[in-house]
Amino acid sequence: MSTAFLQQSVQFLKGVGPHRAHVLEEAGLSTVADLLHMVPRRYLDRTNVVPIRELRAGSDPVTVIGTVIAAGTIPGRRRFEVVLEDEPGRRMTAVWFQGVAWISKVIEKGHRLALHGKPARYGGTVSLSHPDFDRVDEEGPTMETGRIIGLYPGSAALQKAGLTSRTFRRIIYTLLKEHGEELRENLPGPLQAQLDLMEGRVARRAVHFPKDNDELQRARYRLKFEELFFFQLLLATTRTQRERFPGIRVPSGGPLETRFLSEVLPFTLTGAQQQALRDIAADLASGKQMNRLLQGDVGSGKTVVAATAALKVIDQGLQAVVMAPTEILCEQHARSLGRLLAPLGIEVALLTGSTPAAERRAVLAALADGSCRLLVGTHAVIQDGVDFHRLGLAVVDEQHRFGVLQRATLFEKGDRPHMLLMTATPIPRSLAMTLYGDLHVSLMRERPPGRQPISTKMVREKDRDRVYARMRDEIQAGRQCYVVYPLVEESEKLDLKDAVSGHETVSAAFPEVQVELVHGRMKPAEKEAAMSRFVSGESAILVSTTVIEVGVDVPAATLMLIEHAERFGLSQLHQLRGRIGRGQHASTCILMAEYRQSEESRRRLKAMEDTDDGFVISEIDMELRGAGDFFGTQQSGLPAFRIADLLQDQAILERAREAAFALMAEDPGLERAEHAAMRAWFEAFVLRPGMRLSRIG
Repeated sequence: MSTAFLQQSVQFLKGVGPHRAHVLEEAGLSTVADLLHMVPRRYLDRTNVVPIRELRAGSDPVTVIGTVIAAGTIPGRRRFEVVLEDEPGRRMTAVWFQGVAWISKVIEKGHRLALHGKPARYGGTVSLSHPDFDRVDEEGPTMETGRIIGLYPGSAALQKAGLTSRTFRRIIYTLLKEHGEELRENLPGPLQAQLDLMEGRVARRAVHFPKDNDELQRARYRLKFEELFFFQLLLATTRTQRERFPGIRVPSGGPLETRFLSEVLPFTLTGAQQQALRDIAADLASGKQMNRLLQGDVGSGKTVVAATAALKVIDQGLQAVVMAPTEILCEQHARSLGRLLAPLGIEVALLTGSTPAAERRAVLAALADGSCRLLVGTHAVIQDGVDFHRLGLAVVDEQHRFGVLQRATLFEKGDRPHMLLMTATPIPRSLAMTLYGDLHVSLMRERPPGRQPISTKMVREKDRDRVYARMRDEIQAGRQCYVVYPLVEESEKLDLKDAVSGHETVSAAFPEVQVELVHGRMKPAEKEAAMSRFVSGESAILVSTTVIEVGVDVPAATLMLIEHAERFGLSQLHQLRGRIGRGQHASTCILMAEYRQSEESRRRLKAMEDTDDGFVISEIDMELRGAGDFFGTQQSGLPAFRIADLLQDQAILERAREAAFALMAEDPGLERAEHAAMRAWFEAFVLRPGMRLSRIG
């Protein structure tokens, strides 16, 4: 089966047609390959066919085959009952409470059925409640009964078009029967032999129609490996081909960098910061474009590392830009970098959507003539219309908003500037290998000296007076407090109302001090003014929504009260907690939670109490939420794997990564004859439309 056939529309497959093709396309299944690789969401083992006389209530699910001798809707009751007989005098009942109107049209007296379900005692006899069922008298031997069968993802639209699991099985069965022998192997023979992988053609049949459980597990392993291997091959290719391009050679030890490290910084760098700077220095001096990820927990000191990297390029007459996803984070970066670099005479320019027109024109002119040496702004600063005199370094904060293909575009902007990507979101190893596998990584787990541990406690509403007393103690000692309200994505108005009413409540409880309010719908100038008053110490309490999740640095803030803590995700709670513990005093994070919580909420809050290690937190968070939702609804960089699971399949991921990078080292262009089929598959199903292997980078 050629890649061209696999790329054809599903419309032309037997059993599909134009109408069903449209419904499938809406569900993301537009090609033959999409349908073939739509693996079952789970399986039913129907090899256990049991005679009616042997049925026992409470046993494992069974399959019963017999003839319908009575069927109908019970008058006055919304249920449909069937009496099934498999030998004279041996009968059982099956009952359905849902879908009665539909079932009553498809099951009739005289039909021969296979029922699949868990036996239970009902009305004094053993019966099956709401069992799956199949007609077995329609076309001889059935693909539904006496074997392991797949259940496919469904939806109301698919059901309405008649695209049930049963229909999918028949369409895919016909596809494999007519074209299965044409399927080409897409992995090299030596790799298959080395890892004892099932042949691809066999795996594609067995994942839909396994002969037994052992064959099913081997098929799933092969397809998981293949899916992860090709994505890792994309990462390996991206890195390999990008490294072929020259980069601006930047030596270390210039006058600005030397003064900054020896005179300006009031503290000694941690071992992790020093190692990250050694990594960066080696990249910049290599003559190749740097593409490095700086991954560190909140408070690990990434800003200082980024500032030092910027000084390295500024020392060589080049420009640097720091990009962040939100205006508030850009403003914080501009403030903190401005304070750090002011003794060196370096001014930091800020460019966001809120920058006034006249100021924007001045910044753009300064960028174009080179007089602006360091710019902070949103990602739009490196798009068309913003021209640098000579950009040497782009620092991108909170890089998890970008996936590998988005980065491939980002790296091509300008004259291939060096790239330093940063994230304060600790990421589980398997996710990091997937999102950032094309990058070199510097990991920072060490905190700067003087950072105090944060004590985290969960409390109930009845403890509010005690919490307020603790806040008052902190304020009287000259320190400050945060009170954070949850952001409800579905209703920003509800969030705004919560924050405003919360501000009123806190203001009434603390009439002796100034209480600020910050939320996402305030005008930038108002928000900036409120933040400035809190940063300067003029106000003692900041009531806020999650806009302060990242970027706000107030060393005197030692207590954070998070209202409705059960409504936050675990990583978000950890990011919020990182706003305190940034000074010389011990800090406390108080989680105000409802008494009634889900089991998942309890685990989240318990994890917060047990550890403040962001990397431990990230593993627990991914376990709770799954990889696909780790970054929430805005994450666009994570590929949508059809069968692999980044949480469950870490061992397979590591083998796939090792194999992909080794193969790319041996044959960077996949040009060997034995790699032709793999290359064709890679270009057809992994790369962006119109992209070819030689053009990645």
